[in-house]
Amino acid sequence: MTTSLTLRDRILLVTLAAVQFVHVLDSLIVIPLAPELMRDMTLSTSQFGALVSSYSLAAAFAGLLGAFLLDRFDRKRAMLVLFVGLISGTLICGVSSSLTILFLGRIVAGACGGLIQALLFAIIGDCFKETSRGTATGIVMSSFSVATVIGVPVSLYLVAHGTWRFPFLVLAGLGAVVALIAGFTLPPLRGHLTFVAKTQALLKRSKLEGGLPPTSFSVFLFKRNTRFAFMLIISLMFAGFSVIPYMSAYLVSNLKLSHEDLATVFFAGGVATFATARLVGRFADRFGKRKVYTVLALCSAFPTLALTHMGPLPMVPLLFVTTIFTLLIAARG
Repeated sequence: MTTSLTLRDRILLVTLAAVQFVHVLDSLIVIPLAPELMRDMTLSTSQFGALVSSYSLAAAFAGLLGAFLLDRFDRKRAMLVLFVGLISGTLICGVSSSLTILFLGRIVAGACGGLIQALLFAIIGDCFKETSRGTATGIVMSSFSVATVIGVPVSLYLVAHGTWRFPFLVLAGLGAVVALIAGFTLPPLRGHLTFVAKTQALLKRSKLEGGLPPTSFSVFLFKRNTRFAFMLIISLMFAGFSVIPYMSAYLVSNLKLSHEDLATVFFAGGVATFATARLVGRFADRFGKRKVYTVLALCSAFPTLALTHMGPLPMVPLLFVTTIFTLLIAARG
C-alpha cells in the first residue's frame, strides 16, 4: 500500500529528478556520440571502451571512498558540491583538445556522478517511508527515460549541426541552472547526522572494551547479505555495460543505421521507459521488490540476446528489439 505524496515531497522529487536527469545524460552522453568521437579523435574500439570505462571506474573508486565520508555531511551540501564537480567535469570534456583532457573530464564527472547516485538513494531513504519509496524511486529514475527521450536526440541534433563538443557544453550550462534551483529547493538534510554521532560513540566505547558493535562498517561489509548485494550490483553493471556503450557504434557501423534512425531508437526507448517507470515502482511497492526484480531480470535476457546477435533488419522490428531492451534494462535496475 502506497502513501500519498505531499507538495513538499513532490518539490523534493522534482528537484532530485532534475539532478538525476543531468547525471544520467552526462553518463550516457558519450555513448550516442561514439561514431563522431571515434572518427574525430581517431579512437580505436579499445580506446573508446577505455573512455567509457574511465567514468565507471572513477565512480566505483569514489563510491568506496564515499562510503566512509558521505554520512558525515549534510546531504544537501554534499549534493551541491558534488553536482558542481559533475558540471566541471562535463565542461572540461566540452573544451578538451586532446584525449588526455577528455579522459580527465570523464574521470572527474564519473567520480562526482557515482557519489551523486548514492546520495539520491540515501535522500529517498531518509525522506520517504518504506511504503512510498518504490514510487519515489520510480519518479526520480524516470529521468533516465527523459534523458533518452529528449537529451540523447537533442545531443545527436547538436552534433549534426556542430561538433561532438556542443552536447557537453550545453549540458554543463543546463547543470548550472539545475544547481541554482537545487540550492533553493533542497531542504537541509541533517537527520542522519544524529545516528552517525551515536554510532561513532558506540564504536569508540566498543573499541575501548575490545570489541566491535554490529553497526561497525567492517562487520557490515562482511555480512553474507551484503556480499550478495554487492555481487548483484556488480553483475547488473557488467551485464548492462558490456552492451550499452557499444550500442550506437554497433547500430551505425554493423546494422547501417543513419544518425536520424539512431535518434529514433533512443527516443522510442526513452518513451517506453518513461511510460512504465512509475508503474514499475508501484508494482515494487505492491508485490515486493524481489519478485518484481526477478521477473524483470529474467525477461531482460531475451532482448539482450536478440540485440547482440541480430543482423540488419527493417526499422520496425529493430525498434521493437531496442525499445524492449532499453525498457527492461532501465526497469530492472
